[in-house]
Amino acid sequence: MTRVIGVRFRTAGKIYYFDPGNFEIKKGDHVIVETARGVEFGTVLSDPREVEDEEVTKPLKGVLRMATEKDIEQEASNRIKEKEAFRICKQKILGHGLEMKLIDAEYTFDNNKVLFYFTADGRIDFRDLVKDLASEFKTRIELRQIGVRDETKIIGGYGICGRPLCCHSYLSDFIPVSIKMAKEQNLSLNPTKISGVCGRLMCCLKNEEDVYEELNRKMPGLGDVVATNDNLEGEVASVNILRQTVRILVEVDDEKEYHEYHIDDITLLHKKQKHKGNQQPKEKDVDEEALKALEAEEKEMAEQVVAAGQSNNKNQRNDRNRNRKNDRREKNNQNGGQNNNQNNGQGNNAPSEKKQPQGGNDKAPSGNEKDNAQQQNGQKGNGQNQNQGEGKKKKNRHNRKNNRNGGRPNNNENGQAKRSEEPNGKTES
Repeated sequence: MTRVIGVRFRTAGKIYYFDPGNFEIKKGDHVIVETARGVEFGTVLSDPREVEDEEVTKPLKGVLRMATEKDIEQEASNRIKEKEAFRICKQKILGHGLEMKLIDAEYTFDNNKVLFYFTADGRIDFRDLVKDLASEFKTRIELRQIGVRDETKIIGGYGICGRPLCCHSYLSDFIPVSIKMAKEQNLSLNPTKISGVCGRLMCCLKNEEDVYEELNRKMPGLGDVVATNDNLEGEVASVNILRQTVRILVEVDDEKEYHEYHIDDITLLHKKQKHKGNQQPKEKDVDEEALKALEAEEKEMAEQVVAAGQSNNKNQRNDRNRNRKNDRREKNNQNGGQNNNQNNGQGNNAPSEKKQPQGGNDKAPSGNEKDNAQQQNGQKGNGQNQNQGEGKKKKNRHNRKNNRNGGRPNNNENGQAKRSEEPNGKTES
């Protein structure tokens, strides 16, 4: 167990636990505590008490000191400064053209930070706005986007019941509310009647949900058949959940009447059925089955007709495609024959006239002569290439021999050299 006190900082705000320490604190006192936002001025809502360790968020922070008259005056001064900050921030928002609605402005107790609360349909880029506000107030700036329920909680107002809004007066946290709660309490599902000022389902629907769930467990449903303690049977026409009474339609002396009974004076016989035990619904069922059978037969016949038509159309399309393919083949064959004839004619008939060189009047060579000339040139080129290759081989052999002989030429080479030096030796002799 941990000894704590409950402290609240804003109207209908969340209650936080703090360690009272050695201070004598009672409900209604003002204290100075340290929070995540810095030093804050709060109001004590409960006397020191013991709570389970699971309910306390560790580490538990303690109370710094009891609030003095000076602290109370500073808190009142901060409330006045918040109104001026709200006005300035609203002007800045209009100047930047931002689509956001400013809800409230809040100063921390030590004036270390100013918080602005706003609502918007989507994300807002307010970086330039923060820079302007920081240059204006010379302190840290924080902008928080909130929802419509938080907006109503801060602003406050009166509900359709004529009393102040629950969220602004005593609710510290919002509780999930569903449409099922309105159905359980037998309320009208008209949105204008079950919605609050914020446009969401009223928070007070949750207040009596547990009671209505418990009472509805004992109540029969509309249309159920029940028996009464005076030996009458009837059908449930309406129920009153809070009074725990049931209104039943019974038959007395061949006349139908409404009788009201307490829930303890009736007994449930069976739940509501779709049809009563007479012959008319059965005949209707027979007629409906016959109609369904006829509709099924007609549907099958229509499907068969459609399938036959589709098959005929498919055969016709296949025939048309075959005819088109045959026509294309014939055209391709005809075009191919014409192209072959043209190519053959061009190959046999060489051009009769060509440009001649300036210095000659000879006729230009024909296509066959050109081919022969090209072949001869190719043979000459091949012969020259072969002679060059043989000369390189001989030169390589000659160099290898010189290397083996130590660089001295052999006799054959000398003799050849001498004979080559004698000019026209054979012709003179």
